[in-house]
Amino acid sequence: MDLPSGHSVVIDVNEYVRLTPEKWINYTLTPVNDCLLRLGIFEGEFHWHHHDDEDEVFFVLSGELILDVEDESFRLGPNQGYTVPRGVEHRTRAEVKTVCLMIEGNTVDPKGD
Repeated sequence: MDLPSGHSVVIDVNEYVRLTPEKWINYTLTPVNDCLLRLGIFEGEFHWHHHDDEDEVFFVLSGELILDVEDESFRLGPNQGYTVPRGVEHRTRAEVKTVCLMIEGNTVDPKGD
């Protein structure tokens, strides 16, 4: 997709959502110092994984994100977020189309370590 991202541009999340046919995808919107701001568009289930060296923040814009973290599950709605500490096994699920922002270190592998 050829939408603006990075520094000194307007990033339109609604356009990303409108133009994305995939049920599970994330985009890097912009680097911020040593981190990345990413957009996740989710519907379905991702696999269990962890990140050895990076924390990961999930912040829901629309829909509902189910975040399974080791022995707990959290249901996050719009304007709710959760930080998964580095090394913690987690997975994300969405029963309906869900849009969220993620903040993570610029070294993170989005698919997990």
